[in-house]
Amino acid sequence: MTTSTQPWPDLPFAAWQDTCATLQMWMQMVGKIRLAQTPWTNHSWHVTLYLTARGLTTSPIPYGTRVFQIDFDFIDHQLRIQTSDAMSRTMALRPRAVADFYAQLFAHLADLGLDIKIHATPNEVVDAIPFAQDRVHTAYDADYANRFWRVLVQADRVFKQFRAGYTGKSSPVHFFWGAMDLAVTRFSGRRAPPHPGGIPHCPDWVIREAYSQEVSSCGFWPGSAAMPAPVFYSYAYPAPPGFDAARVRPDEARYDTALGEFLLPYEVVRQSPSPDTVLLEFLTSTYDTAADLGKWDN
Repeated sequence: MTTSTQPWPDLPFAAWQDTCATLQMWMQMVGKIRLAQTPWTNHSWHVTLYLTARGLTTSPIPYGTRVFQIDFDFIDHQLRIQTSDAMSRTMALRPRAVADFYAQLFAHLADLGLDIKIHATPNEVVDAIPFAQDRVHTAYDADYANRFWRVLVQADRVFKQFRAGYTGKSSPVHFFWGAMDLAVTRFSGRRAPPHPGGIPHCPDWVIREAYSQEVSSCGFWPGSAAMPAPVFYSYAYPAPPGFDAARVRPDEARYDTALGEFLLPYEVVRQSPSPDTVLLEFLTSTYDTAADLGKWDN
């Protein structure tokens, strides 16, 4: 069991990048199960995971007249599958190859009478290895998996406070397993120009539907090999003229031209005497900038 009283834990990407890569593949499998069984909802809201008091969940997924859900528990480090007819299976979250995790997960689903087929290759990663063949990703550091979840708990809490202040269309606060980020999105109510697409191993039509309306979106991302540090981000699509040159708060926030987003290092928030205040300032300032420059009505 892993527990801690530190609400905003240290999360240096280099220390857990192998675990992060493996965990992303496991999360993609579970997310694709929800995708396969859930009616399509605009902007792919039907595929996401949600925070719980112990980890992440699919929420109830329909299967005929039954429902089931799959939960990641980052305290006891287990994956739980539960059905509405009182059946369940549990898997340990521990170091193992993605291929072995995939085989056991779908064996458990079969045992529960859940015959589910997914597109068994990851999305939104450059080197996409089919799950059944992936023996490259094998790491699982329980402490860092727990730290990651605890960061999501804090981000989820503050994002929900930010979301509550908006009266227009807004997404839930939800976890996208493709890029492994927690996000919340506001909509202006106007149509947007077609998105260019180009996301690795993700159909362009999915991205174009997701960005079919004007948005201001923000979130938390743990980092990658190309950007090895966790960050909070905020962007607008389409970005209004002057967005990239605007000054936002706090002063540590910067615009990344490669990503087309404002970024605020997680460490700035974590080390602040009032993390909530600093993060809300970033979220509010970047939204206000997007809405003002884009002449939103909301």
